[in-house]
Amino acid sequence: MASKEIPYKIYLEEDEMPKAWYNLRADMKVKPAPLLNPQTHEPATLDMLSQVFCRELAEQELNVTDPYIEIPEEIRSFYKMYRPSPLVRAYCLEKKLGTPAKIYYKFEGNNTSGSHKLNSAIAQAYYAKKQGLKGVTTETGAGQWGTALSMACSYFDLDCRVFMVKVSYEQKPFRREVMRTYGASVTPSPSETTEIGRKILAEHPGTGGSLGCAVSEATEAALTHEGYRYVLGSVLNQVLLHQTVIGLETQTALKKYGIKPDVLIGCAGGGSNLGGLISPFVGEKLRGEADYKFIAVEPASCPSLTRGKYAYDYADTGRICPLAKMYTLGADYIPAPNHAGGLRYHGMNTVLSELHDQGILDAVSYKQTEVFAAAEQFARIEGILPAPESSHAIKAAIDEALRCKESGEEKTIVFGLTGTGYFDLAGYAKYNDGALENYIPTDEELEASFAKLPKLD
Repeated sequence: MASKEIPYKIYLEEDEMPKAWYNLRADMKVKPAPLLNPQTHEPATLDMLSQVFCRELAEQELNVTDPYIEIPEEIRSFYKMYRPSPLVRAYCLEKKLGTPAKIYYKFEGNNTSGSHKLNSAIAQAYYAKKQGLKGVTTETGAGQWGTALSMACSYFDLDCRVFMVKVSYEQKPFRREVMRTYGASVTPSPSETTEIGRKILAEHPGTGGSLGCAVSEATEAALTHEGYRYVLGSVLNQVLLHQTVIGLETQTALKKYGIKPDVLIGCAGGGSNLGGLISPFVGEKLRGEADYKFIAVEPASCPSLTRGKYAYDYADTGRICPLAKMYTLGADYIPAPNHAGGLRYHGMNTVLSELHDQGILDAVSYKQTEVFAAAEQFARIEGILPAPESSHAIKAAIDEALRCKESGEEKTIVFGLTGTGYFDLAGYAKYNDGALENYIPTDEELEASFAKLPKLD
């Protein structure tokens, strides 16, 4: 295909927006291991998952055969308020780095929630409303998911109860207030409002919490309140599925202008944005249609892919959610209170874990001072203040571009800019004051956590 003249920002037309989500598992010869019932260790059934999740979402979670799942028209109509999102050429960054590489980023921060999370939030709220529920419960780390879900629930007139990781609740008060403005109740986790929260506080007095803790509390709240279901902002395959609108739009935009990417990069906490970006391209690779390099970028303080174990583990600290085979640091692992709150989860999505185990997905980790340095560089050059989570991908993209400078290779690099950092200024303030600390867990700490992994028959 002949290349067209490429604009600074590539926008797609409304009719080019995806009409179906892409289910990568259908193209995987080796499927991710199934979720297991936490009591019986048998594969999770639709009826079991439907007690926790909306039934149609549970069906999506278990679907490993259908390559495409139609996006309901009501969800597509909502998407049209902010999608398709732009694919931007980082000309200024390329020039500053002096690299022969071409750098593109898919910008997901151009909606009120400030991140990619709205792509799945509106889908999950839609299915909850369709099922006739009163409301939903959830967890949130940095607050991006809680913000997105509160918006989606407001749109469908659903009650929204958010358990926000305590350290982020304290670090990011403005995100908390956005959630409340959209009608959500927000509780710092771990809390005294659930049995699991009280147990965690008794075992870890003064803890700042983790996503695993908040997941447990939100799940308990859903199970103990009639007419509620639990919804999750990452990790699950249903969430990765909804986020494939990112990768499908990116794929369409690149093909529209005859651009072939060499490297695709995304930050990785639970895996939704990374999986959403790379899934269509991984599908091409698995089908033998093209070849790409994929890089997952995670914080050195929570290095599930780079230092974790590939094993069955509990998805939550309270051990009430299904067991998942994933790269994990252990359900009891509570990461240091870094400012990339959305990446503070102990495990990784099962699809991405399987891809990493097969050698298809590479992984790197960075200290948070390195990440904030890259964020500051990007903000000064490209004019967008990125979220700390997104800045992990920026750091990896810069490093990849500098390697091209050294080797003279003219690679095309695409990364996900998942959101803006305007509610993360406490982290930027610490970085600017030289007060931001790096924490890297020792091998001994990780081994102590691995020792608590469930022993399956």
